[in-house]
Amino acid sequence: MRVARYIRLHDLVWIGSLTVLAIFGPDRSEESVTFIAGLCIIQILEQRIDFFQTYRGALTAFLIKLVLCYLLLGWTDGIQSSYFWVLLLPVISAATALDLLGTTIAIVLAPGAYLSFLLFLGNTWTVNPDQRAELVLRVTMLLIVGFLANQLAASRREQTLKYQVAAEQLADANRTLKEAEAAMRRSERLAALGQMSAGLAHELRNPLGTMKASAEMLVKNVEPTNELAREMAGFISTEVDRTNSLITRFLDFARPLAVRLAPTELHEILDRAVADLERHQPPLDVVIYKNYAPEIPPIPLDAELMERVIYNLLLNAAQASPPQGPITLKTRLLDDMAEIAVIDRGTGIDPKHQESIFNPFFTTKSSGVGLGLAIVSKIVDEHGGKISVESEPGSGTIFRIHLKLA
Repeated sequence: MRVARYIRLHDLVWIGSLTVLAIFGPDRSEESVTFIAGLCIIQILEQRIDFFQTYRGALTAFLIKLVLCYLLLGWTDGIQSSYFWVLLLPVISAATALDLLGTTIAIVLAPGAYLSFLLFLGNTWTVNPDQRAELVLRVTMLLIVGFLANQLAASRREQTLKYQVAAEQLADANRTLKEAEAAMRRSERLAALGQMSAGLAHELRNPLGTMKASAEMLVKNVEPTNELAREMAGFISTEVDRTNSLITRFLDFARPLAVRLAPTELHEILDRAVADLERHQPPLDVVIYKNYAPEIPPIPLDAELMERVIYNLLLNAAQASPPQGPITLKTRLLDDMAEIAVIDRGTGIDPKHQESIFNPFFTTKSSGVGLGLAIVSKIVDEHGGKISVESEPGSGTIFRIHLKLA
């Protein structure tokens, strides 16, 4: 296996072929062997050095091979050399690596270099009709082989490009399919848990009402001097109120949303959500930056529900951010969609939790029941939009919401 990494099959083919040429060729002098060895080395290195994979590198390799072939022909009878056909090597290499212009230059230079040997004959040379026909055939062969090799290489590159485009389209389709499957699984979980929450909430409200009324009656009828009983009744009433608030959130999640769409200025909703966050008690020590795209037109939204979504995301970002941490609220136009991004530089989300954060009752906080992002996801879904998260632990989180313009 290690040998295969350094010596490949086509390397052995080149070495073997040019070795046979050096041994059994018409001229086996040291100079001829040297030129043939040079051709072998440059042919092998051409596939291994990155520079030769560029256009300039391919042109350089062609010129080096042409020079070596020219020296070999010049050493072995010039225009009458039996090594004439080695000129096919630089011509084919150039035709497969260069475009039509580069190939044309190559198939002009190679025959030109070959015909230049006629000049070395001086004024004494003559070319009879048979030799003239042979020269024409040889030059024509270089032209034909060069153009055919270029067409074949161009066709191969075109097919490769088509396969790459098809592979990219398939990869995009796979990503879209995975996203759709994840959204479907999340919707199924939301529906099942919503039904369970609704039934459980209704069953709990009746006994809680009885407990609340009993605590109030206890406060009215207990002796004023019995501080312990009054304190316990107060605890019962407070905890019942807190539980009722939690049940209300369950029902908000479980019941179908009555989304009332109307053309709305998106940035007005965002500004109201920011103002609500700034009134939060206790105050949140963060700095909010707005980066709005002014070209976004009014969008059909339920302003109250969408403000709730943005406020929830801003609150989560603020709670995850360090003191004076920056939070960016950004919008931009994407074809027929408007994107809202809430960006923080806080603690981030563990990758293993990112797929679960929109599930009901999932939370990493010490307090809370994990319904906030589930409700946010439900509201966005009801608007026909999408919500996604990008996060890296220690570097922050980006929540993106995409809403249709119409």
